[in-house]
Amino acid sequence: MTTLTIVLTASAAVSALITVYAAIKDERRLLWIFKPAATISIIALAFLRPGTDSPAVYKTFMLAGLVASLAGDVFLIQIDKYFQAGLAAFLVAQILYIRAFLSVTPARVDFLTVLPLLLAALFMMAILFPYLGKRKIPVAVYILALTVMAGLAANRFAVAGGALALRAFGGAVLFLISDSILAINKFARKIPCGRALNLSTYFVAQWLLALSI
Repeated sequence: MTTLTIVLTASAAVSALITVYAAIKDERRLLWIFKPAATISIIALAFLRPGTDSPAVYKTFMLAGLVASLAGDVFLIQIDKYFQAGLAAFLVAQILYIRAFLSVTPARVDFLTVLPLLLAALFMMAILFPYLGKRKIPVAVYILALTVMAGLAANRFAVAGGALALRAFGGAVLFLISDSILAINKFARKIPCGRALNLSTYFVAQWLLALSI
């Protein structure tokens, strides 16, 4: 890692840890400062990374996905009030990540590679749907987009291998885990340390996606 990567990673990590603390203690003022700060540090890390083997279009769409995620972060600080806006922002982020992966990943997807992800998505929908009411369709669309994104990341690693693909795959899987925890914790049943687990896996996921450029 370069010195710049270490500094920005440390900035993101400190901001993320304060965000987790603020979420647990419901310290909204800290959340408004440090939750966006963590993602901004990750965006800066992605933007300032030296050239790699990834094409420019991959970096462009990854950066756009991170910026859309930043908007989602802000909306979800008031999750009860702006959940749908946050969901929409993260749906845009998933679509942008999908476009990024399509620039480096064959459009075909090996069924056996993505089968565990499909089963995880079905399991999540089975848990959530009885509690969603009118939100069934938007949540289902988001889960589909998230699963496609993770499937493309998995396929890229299966086909090409390498450190960049491994980071992208790890980030995608952690994103799926993070959103599963968030959704189950909000709609179905409280998970012990659910908020801390959701935020921790989320920030690591975004950090890994940034390092996949």
